[in-house]
Amino acid sequence: MRATHSSYDKCAIRWFDSINRTRGDTALMTETGYSTGLAIFDSAVERAAERVAICYFDATLTYRDLDVISDALAARLLDAGFSSGDRLAIYLQNMPHFVIGLLAAWKIGGIAVPVNPMNREREVSQIFADCRPRALLCLEDLYASVVRNVDPGVLPEILIRVTAGEFQSRFDVRVLPPAQSCAGGDLTRFSSMETAAPPARAEPAGRDSALLVYTSGTTGLPKGAIITHGAFAFNSNSFCNVAQLREGEPLLGVAPLFHITGIVACLGSALVMAAPLILTYRFDAGVVLDAIQEWRPTFVVAAITAFIAIYNHPAATATSLASLEKVYSGGAAVPPGFVEQFERRFGRYIHNCYGLTETTAPTHIVPLGKRAPVSPLGGALSVGLPAPGVRARVVDEDGVAVASGTPGELVIEGPMVAPGYWQNPVETAASMRADGFRTGDIAFCDADGWFYLIDRKKDMIISSGYKVWPREVEDVLYTHPSIREAAVVGIADEYRGETVKAIVSLKTGMKVDPQDLVEFCRTRMAAYKYPRCVEIREELPKTASGKILRRALR
Repeated sequence: MRATHSSYDKCAIRWFDSINRTRGDTALMTETGYSTGLAIFDSAVERAAERVAICYFDATLTYRDLDVISDALAARLLDAGFSSGDRLAIYLQNMPHFVIGLLAAWKIGGIAVPVNPMNREREVSQIFADCRPRALLCLEDLYASVVRNVDPGVLPEILIRVTAGEFQSRFDVRVLPPAQSCAGGDLTRFSSMETAAPPARAEPAGRDSALLVYTSGTTGLPKGAIITHGAFAFNSNSFCNVAQLREGEPLLGVAPLFHITGIVACLGSALVMAAPLILTYRFDAGVVLDAIQEWRPTFVVAAITAFIAIYNHPAATATSLASLEKVYSGGAAVPPGFVEQFERRFGRYIHNCYGLTETTAPTHIVPLGKRAPVSPLGGALSVGLPAPGVRARVVDEDGVAVASGTPGELVIEGPMVAPGYWQNPVETAASMRADGFRTGDIAFCDADGWFYLIDRKKDMIISSGYKVWPREVEDVLYTHPSIREAAVVGIADEYRGETVKAIVSLKTGMKVDPQDLVEFCRTRMAAYKYPRCVEIREELPKTASGKILRRALR
């Protein structure tokens, strides 16, 4: 394996002494034993059909259950006209239907498109217009509040509506909507689905597309990162190796499944280990603590904001978290001070990790049992060491590798990197270059091979682990009749890591309350995107050419 610094090879060999890094990506892929996500699932069914696969409140589904129900859904999709290569949009929370839909799509050669359940009409319409899904699997609540208001010209032909309460009987009011009947209308009850015979199975190859996971481009418009079956299989296996997961040990699925971290580090890892995946619909600290007590998971990965919420919950104790042997966080900067507080209170160290949608999640991970060093440049916690198969470099503006300790742009190569963005050759060419994926993140590597993030080259804001592009928020603000100019920046937030702030100027003679602008945005975008505070100024700072200076505002 090639690395930026010679000292890294020694560190990597000490860490993964079972992996000969000189064999290259092909040998590493072969070593995992699986070339596709579907092969991972088939292996789990073969060796552990009666083992619990999903825990969902008081419900459990075995790996055989997932196989049978996903067969039935696959058959229904085929009967409705779904074909190999078609896209199935999955617009759900963390619930069994998400896993079943994903597997059904793969079984008939489809591509799953996870859609953030916080997205509203405008955002959903953009994604549908871009990838043109043939089918949509969505919550009844989301259909009623969002989907039926989407532009009919981009709506999928096949619609399957489900309810959040299926499979379980608790209807925990902290997270679940009230009980709904599946008896009428177009609602589908998965628990009663049967098929006379399994549908004709597709056999996807490692290079075939498994997922389109949407991220934002520099313009703020969504981009669908193409995640191949091989990349999904490789990184799912890789994460299991690094976190030292054991066969069949329960995993807590806190990270959202529509997000690359949840779909790989949670779902992918569970499939690899034929393990139970514990789902709680959406995150609520009290519900998660109850699930830990009931199902005793040994592993969890989540954004640092989830751990902060758990830390501040009155029911959280060292005893209540005792089963969690392996604790990981990714998606947002992890404050070293909070890691220390968490460990002092609960006796559990939070291991950092880093990755992007385009790299199928983790490329850098703190190995289990090791402690991340703190950067001498600003006190940031290291994001970890490169994972197996990752070739990470820090380069200057000309793409030349820089010396140890020197900041530059982080570039990633390896079998986990997406081949491109869906039908977007311009953005693909800009980011997925011959010498590696340009992350847009400014980082440095120390003499021992640990990587640290300093800043983002682009203007992206990360709030609670979610990516927010200023331009998208600004575009919404500009639709308000009082706004003359708008600029959006990220500001420090103890809970979210960063939160969104808008600075605006008003048209002559116009008056508006800043809180009214917050509410205006809140009703038009996902919850993590809208600005929590708005500042009104007479003028915004600009360059000589008239471009608003976000950097000066920050």
